[in-house]
Amino acid sequence: MLIYRIKQFYWALNSKINVQDKQFLKMYLSEEEINIFSKLAVDEQKHSIRTAKAVENIYLQHNINKKYMLIKAALLHDIGKIDSELNYIYKALIVLLDKCSRRKIKQFMNIKVVDCYYNHGEKGYFILKKHGYDERFLYLVKNHHNNDIIGDKELDILKYCDDHS
Repeated sequence: MLIYRIKQFYWALNSKINVQDKQFLKMYLSEEEINIFSKLAVDEQKHSIRTAKAVENIYLQHNINKKYMLIKAALLHDIGKIDSELNYIYKALIVLLDKCSRRKIKQFMNIKVVDCYYNHGEKGYFILKKHGYDERFLYLVKNHHNNDIIGDKELDILKYCDDHS
Protein backbone atom coordinates (compact mmCIF):
# COMPACT_ATOMS: atom_id res chain seq x y z
CA MET A 1 0.00 0.00 0.00
CA LEU A 2 2.88 2.39 0.76
CA ILE A 3 4.34 1.98 -2.72
CA TYR A 4 0.91 2.62 -4.24
CA ARG A 5 0.52 5.80 -2.16
CA ILE A 6 3.94 6.99 -3.35
CA LYS A 7 2.84 6.27 -6.92
CA GLN A 8 -0.36 8.29 -6.36
CA PHE A 9 1.69 11.20 -5.05
CA TYR A 10 3.95 11.04 -8.10
CA TRP A 11 0.90 10.98 -10.40
CA ALA A 12 -0.53 14.02 -8.61
CA LEU A 13 2.71 15.95 -9.04
CA ASN A 14 2.81 15.19 -12.76
CA SER A 15 -0.88 15.44 -13.62
CA LYS A 16 -1.76 17.01 -16.94
CA ILE A 17 -4.93 16.79 -18.96
CA ASN A 18 -4.06 15.86 -22.53
CA VAL A 19 -6.01 15.80 -25.79
CA GLN A 20 -7.05 12.16 -25.32
CA ASP A 21 -8.39 12.99 -21.85
CA LYS A 22 -10.45 15.86 -23.26
CA GLN A 23 -11.86 13.57 -25.96
CA PHE A 24 -12.72 10.96 -23.33
CA LEU A 25 -14.55 13.59 -21.26
CA LYS A 26 -16.55 14.73 -24.29
CA MET A 27 -17.66 11.14 -24.90
CA TYR A 28 -19.32 10.89 -21.49
CA LEU A 29 -19.97 14.38 -20.14
CA SER A 30 -22.13 17.24 -21.34
CA GLU A 31 -20.69 20.75 -21.57
CA GLU A 32 -22.31 21.61 -18.23
CA GLU A 33 -20.77 18.51 -16.65
CA ILE A 34 -17.36 19.36 -18.11
CA ASN A 35 -17.69 22.81 -16.52
CA ILE A 36 -18.41 21.21 -13.14
CA PHE A 37 -15.59 18.68 -13.64
CA SER A 38 -13.17 21.48 -14.53
CA LYS A 39 -13.58 22.95 -11.03
CA LEU A 40 -11.61 20.00 -9.65
CA ALA A 41 -7.86 20.37 -9.21
CA VAL A 42 -5.96 18.94 -12.19
CA ASP A 43 -4.64 15.99 -10.16
CA GLU A 44 -8.22 15.12 -9.12
CA GLN A 45 -9.37 15.45 -12.73
CA LYS A 46 -6.65 13.07 -13.87
CA HIS A 47 -7.47 10.61 -11.06
CA SER A 48 -11.15 10.70 -12.03
CA ILE A 49 -10.27 10.07 -15.69
CA ARG A 50 -8.06 7.11 -14.70
CA THR A 51 -10.90 5.78 -12.53
CA ALA A 52 -13.42 6.13 -15.37
CA LYS A 53 -11.08 4.44 -17.86
CA ALA A 54 -10.62 1.57 -15.42
CA VAL A 55 -14.42 1.24 -15.19
CA GLU A 56 -14.63 1.28 -18.97
CA ASN A 57 -11.98 -1.47 -19.20
CA ILE A 58 -13.86 -3.69 -16.75
CA TYR A 59 -17.05 -3.24 -18.74
CA LEU A 60 -15.27 -4.01 -22.01
CA GLN A 61 -13.63 -7.13 -20.55
CA HIS A 62 -17.00 -8.45 -19.36
CA ASN A 63 -18.89 -7.27 -22.44
CA ILE A 64 -21.36 -5.23 -20.39
CA ASN A 65 -23.30 -2.65 -22.37
CA LYS A 66 -24.72 -0.49 -19.56
CA LYS A 67 -21.46 1.34 -18.82
CA TYR A 68 -22.38 4.96 -19.53
CA MET A 69 -23.83 5.88 -16.14
CA LEU A 70 -21.03 4.26 -14.14
CA ILE A 71 -18.31 5.91 -16.23
CA LYS A 72 -20.00 9.27 -15.71
CA ALA A 73 -20.20 8.54 -11.96
CA ALA A 74 -16.48 7.68 -11.99
CA LEU A 75 -15.69 10.98 -13.69
CA LEU A 76 -17.72 12.94 -11.13
CA HIS A 77 -17.17 10.80 -8.00
CA ASP A 78 -14.77 13.27 -6.32
CA ILE A 79 -16.70 16.43 -7.23
CA GLY A 80 -17.26 17.01 -3.50
CA LYS A 81 -13.64 18.18 -3.32
CA ILE A 82 -14.22 21.32 -5.42
CA ASP A 83 -14.97 23.58 -2.46
CA SER A 84 -11.91 22.78 -0.38
CA GLU A 85 -8.19 23.36 -0.34
CA LEU A 86 -7.57 19.59 -0.26
CA ASN A 87 -4.52 19.40 -2.51
CA TYR A 88 -2.14 16.48 -2.94
CA ILE A 89 0.14 17.71 -0.13
CA TYR A 90 -2.71 17.88 2.39
CA LYS A 91 -4.06 14.59 1.11
CA ALA A 92 -0.69 12.87 1.61
CA LEU A 93 -0.44 14.27 5.15
CA ILE A 94 -3.98 13.21 6.03
CA VAL A 95 -3.41 9.70 4.66
CA LEU A 96 -0.25 9.36 6.75
CA LEU A 97 -1.86 10.82 9.88
CA ASP A 98 -4.95 8.66 9.35
CA LYS A 99 -2.80 5.54 9.17
CA CYS A 100 -0.53 6.49 12.10
CA SER A 101 -3.41 7.57 14.34
CA ARG A 102 -5.62 4.59 13.42
CA ARG A 103 -8.25 6.92 12.01
CA LYS A 104 -8.31 9.15 15.11
CA ILE A 105 -7.64 12.14 12.86
CA LYS A 106 -11.31 11.85 11.97
CA GLN A 107 -12.10 13.71 15.20
CA PHE A 108 -10.75 16.88 13.57
CA MET A 109 -13.65 17.27 11.13
CA ASN A 110 -13.83 20.94 12.07
CA ILE A 111 -10.72 21.39 9.88
CA LYS A 112 -11.98 21.92 6.35
CA VAL A 113 -9.46 19.66 4.56
CA VAL A 114 -10.03 16.78 7.02
CA ASP A 115 -13.79 17.15 6.63
CA CYS A 116 -13.46 17.15 2.85
CA TYR A 117 -11.16 14.11 2.84
CA TYR A 118 -13.68 12.03 4.78
CA ASN A 119 -16.94 13.53 3.50
CA HIS A 120 -16.34 14.44 -0.15
CA GLY A 121 -18.71 11.68 -1.30
CA GLU A 122 -21.59 13.21 0.61
CA LYS A 123 -20.58 16.72 -0.42
CA GLY A 124 -20.53 15.55 -4.05
CA TYR A 125 -23.99 14.06 -3.57
CA PHE A 126 -25.39 17.46 -2.59
CA ILE A 127 -23.55 19.34 -5.34
CA LEU A 128 -24.78 16.96 -8.04
CA LYS A 129 -28.29 16.73 -6.59
CA LYS A 130 -28.73 20.41 -7.47
CA HIS A 131 -28.07 19.46 -11.09
CA GLY A 132 -30.90 16.91 -11.24
CA TYR A 133 -29.07 13.57 -11.26
CA ASP A 134 -31.13 10.50 -10.42
CA GLU A 135 -30.91 8.85 -7.02
CA ARG A 136 -28.95 5.82 -8.25
CA PHE A 137 -26.23 8.04 -9.71
CA LEU A 138 -26.13 10.15 -6.54
CA TYR A 139 -25.99 6.99 -4.41
CA LEU A 140 -22.85 5.84 -6.27
CA VAL A 141 -21.11 9.19 -5.80
CA LYS A 142 -22.12 9.45 -2.14
CA ASN A 143 -21.01 5.93 -1.21
CA HIS A 144 -17.84 5.42 -3.24
CA HIS A 145 -15.83 5.19 0.02
CA ASN A 146 -18.46 3.41 2.10
CA ASN A 147 -16.98 0.02 2.93
CA ASP A 148 -20.07 -1.01 4.89
CA ILE A 149 -21.96 -1.50 1.63
CA ILE A 150 -21.05 -4.71 -0.16
CA GLY A 151 -22.71 -6.71 -2.89
CA ASP A 152 -23.71 -3.75 -5.06
CA LYS A 153 -21.96 -4.65 -8.32
CA GLU A 154 -21.72 -1.12 -9.73
CA LEU A 155 -20.63 0.42 -6.44
CA ASP A 156 -18.07 -2.36 -5.95
CA ILE A 157 -16.63 -1.68 -9.42
CA LEU A 158 -16.47 2.07 -8.74
CA LYS A 159 -14.78 1.54 -5.36
CA TYR A 160 -12.27 -0.92 -6.84
CA CYS A 161 -11.39 1.39 -9.75
CA ASP A 162 -11.15 4.41 -7.44
CA ASP A 163 -8.82 2.56 -5.08
CA HIS A 164 -6.58 1.38 -7.94
CA SER A 165 -6.36 4.55 -10.03
